[in-house]
Amino acid sequence: MALLERVSTLLRANLNDLVEKAEDPEKLLKQIILDMENQLMQVKTQVAIAIADQHLLEKKQQEQVQKTDEWGRKAELAVHKEQDDLARAALERSLSHKQMIDSYAQQVADQKVEVDNLKTALRKLEQKLAEAQSKVDLLIAQHRRTRVIGKTNEARALTQTTAQANTFNRMERKVVRADAVNKAHAEVLSSDTLEDRFAHIEREDEIERMLADIKQRQKGA
Repeated sequence: MALLERVSTLLRANLNDLVEKAEDPEKLLKQIILDMENQLMQVKTQVAIAIADQHLLEKKQQEQVQKTDEWGRKAELAVHKEQDDLARAALERSLSHKQMIDSYAQQVADQKVEVDNLKTALRKLEQKLAEAQSKVDLLIAQHRRTRVIGKTNEARALTQTTAQANTFNRMERKVVRADAVNKAHAEVLSSDTLEDRFAHIEREDEIERMLADIKQRQKGA
């Protein structure tokens, strides 16, 4: 859905890169936080709606189970009364409801996947928002400090020859650029490593759960 695509875009956003390219970094950072907060509220709403829909589908599925059992009992009663035609009609109804059970089961399964996807997006966005909020103040302070340094360098350049000033500014820009790139790379690598580690843990837990289920079924066999 479009909402999850927007969330994915925000999750991939690299604040250092955005600040470096923006004409007004402070305004951009504040807008990013506002966008993330708005998306977070929308995802929370979607999660609540998806869970409610799942419960509704499960309720309807259970109703079909009850109707299947009810018509099965009616068929038994008809047989007991030696009314085979009535029993057949009851069994037909019971079969129809059983087919509905299977249909609802698939819908419930699909809805659970949707709920899980939304919950995952919500957790990631909450984490990204917390990280961004803690980083924004530092980035804004860094940006303001950079501007002050720039003004200082301009004043210093007045006391130097034009050639010296140009050389100094070029070297400084290269250093600042290299430092920003290194920080951005370190941030990406750290993020990827953290996500990979949690993904590995979740996969191991899933494997252990599946193994335990197999053992449990074998014990009960």
